Amino acid sequence: MQGLQTLTMTNANGTPAGTIVQSIQTQDGQQFFVPTATGDVQAYQIRPATASSLPAGVVTCVAGQGSLPTPQHIIEAASRKRQQRLLNNREAARECRRKKKEYIKCLESRVAVLENQNKTLIEELKSLKELYCHKADDA
Repeated sequence: MQGLQTLTMTNANGTPAGTIVQSIQTQDGQQFFVPTATGDVQAYQIRPATASSLPAGVVTCVAGQGSLPTPQHIIEAASRKRQQRLLNNREAARECRRKKKEYIKCLESRVAVLENQNKTLIEELKSLKELYCHKADDA
Protein backbone atom coordinates (compact mmCIF):
# COMPACT_ATOMS: atom_id res chain seq x y z
CA MET A 1 0.00 0.00 0.00
CA GLN A 2 1.14 3.48 -0.75
CA GLY A 3 0.38 6.66 1.23
CA LEU A 4 -2.37 6.40 3.81
CA GLN A 5 -4.33 9.67 4.12
CA THR A 6 -6.82 10.45 6.86
CA LEU A 7 -9.88 12.72 6.95
CA THR A 8 -10.74 13.82 10.47
CA MET A 9 -13.92 15.31 11.87
CA THR A 10 -13.91 18.37 14.12
CA ASN A 11 -16.61 19.72 16.37
CA ALA A 12 -18.23 23.11 15.76
CA ASN A 13 -15.82 24.73 18.25
CA GLY A 14 -12.80 23.39 16.29
CA THR A 15 -11.74 20.55 18.59
CA PRO A 16 -10.95 17.23 16.88
CA ALA A 17 -13.72 14.67 17.23
CA GLY A 18 -12.11 11.67 15.52
CA THR A 19 -11.14 10.09 12.24
CA ILE A 20 -13.89 9.63 9.66
CA VAL A 21 -12.23 7.94 6.74
CA GLN A 22 -8.82 6.82 5.56
CA SER A 23 -7.76 6.86 1.92
CA ILE A 24 -5.63 3.94 0.78
CA GLN A 25 -3.94 3.71 -2.60
CA THR A 26 -2.89 0.27 -3.84
CA GLN A 27 0.21 -0.46 -5.92
CA ASP A 28 -1.78 -0.63 -9.15
CA GLY A 29 -3.10 2.92 -8.62
CA GLN A 30 -6.61 2.15 -7.34
CA GLN A 31 -7.79 4.30 -4.44
CA PHE A 32 -10.13 3.16 -1.68
CA PHE A 33 -11.81 5.09 1.08
CA VAL A 34 -12.13 3.06 4.25
CA PRO A 35 -14.36 4.27 7.09
CA THR A 36 -12.54 4.09 10.42
CA ALA A 37 -15.45 3.60 12.80
CA THR A 38 -14.77 2.77 16.43
CA GLY A 39 -17.03 1.80 19.27
CA ASP A 40 -20.76 1.62 18.56
CA VAL A 41 -20.61 3.51 15.27
CA GLN A 42 -20.31 1.00 12.45
CA ALA A 43 -20.45 3.16 9.33
CA TYR A 44 -20.51 6.78 8.22
CA GLN A 45 -22.51 8.48 5.56
CA ILE A 46 -20.84 11.78 4.74
CA ARG A 47 -22.99 14.51 3.28
CA PRO A 48 -22.74 18.31 3.01
CA ALA A 49 -24.46 20.27 5.73
CA THR A 50 -27.57 22.21 4.79
CA ALA A 51 -27.12 25.99 4.64
CA SER A 52 -29.66 26.62 7.37
CA SER A 53 -28.37 24.18 10.00
CA LEU A 54 -24.56 24.50 10.03
CA PRO A 55 -21.91 26.97 8.87
CA ALA A 56 -20.36 26.61 5.42
CA GLY A 57 -17.68 23.93 5.08
CA VAL A 58 -19.08 21.70 7.83
CA VAL A 59 -19.68 18.05 7.02
CA THR A 60 -22.26 15.99 8.88
CA CYS A 61 -22.02 12.26 9.44
CA VAL A 62 -24.75 9.76 10.15
CA ALA A 63 -24.12 6.41 11.82
CA GLY A 64 -25.08 3.50 9.62
CA GLN A 65 -25.89 -0.14 10.09
CA GLY A 66 -23.82 -3.20 9.21
CA SER A 67 -20.20 -4.07 9.69
CA LEU A 68 -17.46 -2.26 7.85
CA PRO A 69 -14.97 -4.05 5.66
CA THR A 70 -11.39 -3.86 6.85
CA PRO A 71 -8.72 -2.37 4.59
CA GLN A 72 -7.35 -5.90 4.07
CA HIS A 73 -10.78 -7.13 2.89
CA ILE A 74 -11.07 -4.21 0.49
CA ILE A 75 -7.62 -4.89 -0.94
CA GLU A 76 -8.42 -8.61 -1.27
CA ALA A 77 -11.69 -7.77 -3.04
CA ALA A 78 -9.84 -5.44 -5.39
CA SER A 79 -7.30 -8.17 -6.05
CA ARG A 80 -10.09 -10.67 -6.84
CA LYS A 81 -11.73 -8.16 -9.17
CA ARG A 82 -8.40 -7.56 -10.90
CA GLN A 83 -7.78 -11.30 -11.31
CA GLN A 84 -11.28 -11.77 -12.75
CA ARG A 85 -10.77 -8.82 -15.09
CA LEU A 86 -7.45 -10.28 -16.26
CA LEU A 87 -9.06 -13.69 -16.80
CA ASN A 88 -11.91 -12.14 -18.80
CA ASN A 89 -9.38 -10.15 -20.81
CA ARG A 90 -7.38 -13.31 -21.61
CA GLU A 91 -10.53 -15.07 -22.80
CA ALA A 92 -11.56 -12.07 -24.90
CA ALA A 93 -8.05 -11.87 -26.42
CA ARG A 94 -8.13 -15.60 -27.23
CA GLU A 95 -11.51 -15.20 -28.94
CA CYS A 96 -10.25 -12.15 -30.83
CA ARG A 97 -7.21 -14.08 -32.09
CA ARG A 98 -9.46 -16.97 -33.18
CA LYS A 99 -11.74 -14.61 -35.10
CA LYS A 100 -8.74 -12.90 -36.70
CA LYS A 101 -7.38 -16.26 -37.91
CA GLU A 102 -10.79 -17.14 -39.32
CA TYR A 103 -10.99 -13.76 -41.08
CA ILE A 104 -7.49 -14.18 -42.54
CA LYS A 105 -8.38 -17.66 -43.85
CA CYS A 106 -11.49 -16.19 -45.47
CA LEU A 107 -9.42 -13.44 -47.09
CA GLU A 108 -6.83 -15.95 -48.32
CA SER A 109 -9.52 -18.09 -49.94
CA ARG A 110 -11.02 -14.99 -51.54
CA VAL A 111 -7.60 -14.02 -52.90
CA ALA A 112 -7.22 -17.52 -54.40
CA VAL A 113 -10.64 -17.27 -56.07
CA LEU A 114 -9.89 -13.81 -57.44
CA GLU A 115 -6.46 -14.90 -58.71
CA ASN A 116 -8.09 -17.79 -60.60
CA GLN A 117 -10.73 -15.47 -61.97
CA ASN A 118 -8.06 -12.99 -63.02
CA LYS A 119 -6.03 -15.74 -64.74
CA THR A 120 -9.14 -16.91 -66.61
CA LEU A 121 -9.94 -13.37 -67.74
CA ILE A 122 -6.35 -12.82 -68.92
CA GLU A 123 -6.50 -16.04 -70.99
CA GLU A 124 -9.85 -15.01 -72.44
CA LEU A 125 -8.42 -11.58 -73.31
CA LYS A 126 -5.43 -13.21 -75.06
CA SER A 127 -7.69 -15.48 -77.11
CA LEU A 128 -9.93 -12.57 -78.08
CA LYS A 129 -6.89 -10.50 -79.11
CA GLU A 130 -5.62 -13.38 -81.25
CA LEU A 131 -9.05 -13.76 -82.82
CA TYR A 132 -9.28 -10.03 -83.50
CA CYS A 133 -5.74 -9.92 -84.95
CA HIS A 134 -6.54 -12.84 -87.29
CA LYS A 135 -9.71 -11.18 -88.50
CA ALA A 136 -7.87 -7.91 -89.07
CA ASP A 137 -5.18 -9.71 -91.04
CA ASP A 138 -7.81 -11.45 -93.19
CA ALA A 139 -9.61 -8.26 -94.02
